[in-house]
Amino acid sequence: MDRADEVDKSGQNLSVTLHPSGRDDMSILSMQRLNDQYVPLPLNLPNGPSSPVDMAVDYFTYDYEFAEPPRVTSLQNTVPLPTFTDFGDDTYFVADQRGYESVVHHLAGQYLNADKSGNIADARLKLNKVDHITSDAMIFSVRKDELIKHAIIMVVVREISYSSTGVTVKTEDNSTYQADYVMVSASLGVLQSDLIEFKPQLPSWKILAIYQFDMAVYTKIFVKFPKKFWPEGAGREFFLYASTRRGYYGVWQEFEKQYPDANVLLVTVTDEESRRIEQQPDSQTKAEIMEVVRSMFPDEDVPDATDILVPRWWSDRFFRGSFSNWPIGVSRYEYDQLRAPVGRVYFTGEHTSERYNGYVHGAYLAGIDSAEILINCAQKKMCKYNVGGKHG
Repeated sequence: MDRADEVDKSGQNLSVTLHPSGRDDMSILSMQRLNDQYVPLPLNLPNGPSSPVDMAVDYFTYDYEFAEPPRVTSLQNTVPLPTFTDFGDDTYFVADQRGYESVVHHLAGQYLNADKSGNIADARLKLNKVDHITSDAMIFSVRKDELIKHAIIMVVVREISYSSTGVTVKTEDNSTYQADYVMVSASLGVLQSDLIEFKPQLPSWKILAIYQFDMAVYTKIFVKFPKKFWPEGAGREFFLYASTRRGYYGVWQEFEKQYPDANVLLVTVTDEESRRIEQQPDSQTKAEIMEVVRSMFPDEDVPDATDILVPRWWSDRFFRGSFSNWPIGVSRYEYDQLRAPVGRVYFTGEHTSERYNGYVHGAYLAGIDSAEILINCAQKKMCKYNVGGKHG
């Protein structure tokens, strides 16, 4: 762990010396090779660490944060990580009994009408347009004469038609919405899928920008047991499993502090393991987990798990992944293209946040930035969006 921290610090020092254009960017794995992290890496370990312990440490250091391995992740744009630089590298688990959505409701209550109980009851907010609530695309429908009273429509959007005079949005329940402008906050994974059809088709530069970024898959699997058999106490919230297979149920977390006596463990998997697990029944996943925990604690009486929760973000057509990761070869030029509007169609989301992509605060701040760009056009007639040069 100490050696991994040393190499990461060396990578940070190297990263800040690279040209701002991104022309000298490299993968995190390339940086590791330069530091000769895993002796003798340059000769017989070209793809990174291969021993179980080295893989576990490497996975915990990088994959656990970016959801993809060092060989594909940009050094210049992720090391040092802007979120940790700006806000500190302490991480916390949200255990609020109201659920994480309470944050969303609080923000929405600042500009949408609510009833006496504080529940959002704004007639302009369209929910439950199909059998269940979805959030694949949030459309900010802004009319020139209602810039303050903007409508927010959350439905299953299937088609966005745009012209020089306006925008028409069609949804899965055959509803049609017309507006002067539209803001699309569908995830990068959804934009890379065929869920939403744009008419006319988005220009090639926009499609290429969308496809160049990675939509990573990050899966937190919760497993409940009838009793505890794992270590507890200060400094023991996390523990790693060193498998001969990289990322195989490697990072574990216990919740005695957050949820006393809940007897729940969280194991995180990413990338290819996430995709593999999503395609198999939960019973098989639970069987694999039981084999792992019993090998981790051979001297303990490990009971069978009583329940398991396996999210499937990659398989869900409304997400197609968990969050974006900045891959090698993509610069801020492509990020400007990703956020850039196409006519009257504007884009936002965590993947359009140049500094905080992959995070909720990135999505929040990107929404503010994108709204200002749209309002400047609709209200102030300042509609030109500049994309800097590739190597400027």
